[in-house]
Amino acid sequence: MTRAVLSIGSNTGDRFAYLKLAVDGLRDVLVKVSPVYETAPWGVTDQPDFLNAVLVVESPSTDEWGWLSRAHDLEQAAGRVRERHWGPRTLDVDVVTVDGVTSDHPDLLLPHPGTPSRATVLIPWLAIEPDAELPGHGPIAALLAALSENDRADVEERPDLSL
Repeated sequence: MTRAVLSIGSNTGDRFAYLKLAVDGLRDVLVKVSPVYETAPWGVTDQPDFLNAVLVVESPSTDEWGWLSRAHDLEQAAGRVRERHWGPRTLDVDVVTVDGVTSDHPDLLLPHPGTPSRATVLIPWLAIEPDAELPGHGPIAALLAALSENDRADVEERPDLSL
């Protein structure tokens, strides 16, 4: 049985519909779904705000590469085009962590290297797993507390949207 944490986000087109596409595409393995958050863009800031959420998934037959494949399939189903690193996207699905797995393969870095500094992942994850830990980095609550108030302020829950 492998358990993974996935981060989903969208900032073009019908953002909420793209998040729903990801959730629906993982319904057979879905364990937990975070609230939806609206977040300022990260990396390249001259683009629309994102809708983000975190999913916890489990499957007896899916390894870390299988989770990455499912993530890419969902992005493709959403018509994602990779034109610009950290640029606008219909759907982004990142494999944040897979229980018991670390990887330094350039196509699948685990845990996801950006996670400790991204409130866009930590806040939704904390909402569904308050005791979660990021392997090699410690409790996600402590990672979030270490971020600046400004970083945390760019993440706002959208209670009007539910996955």
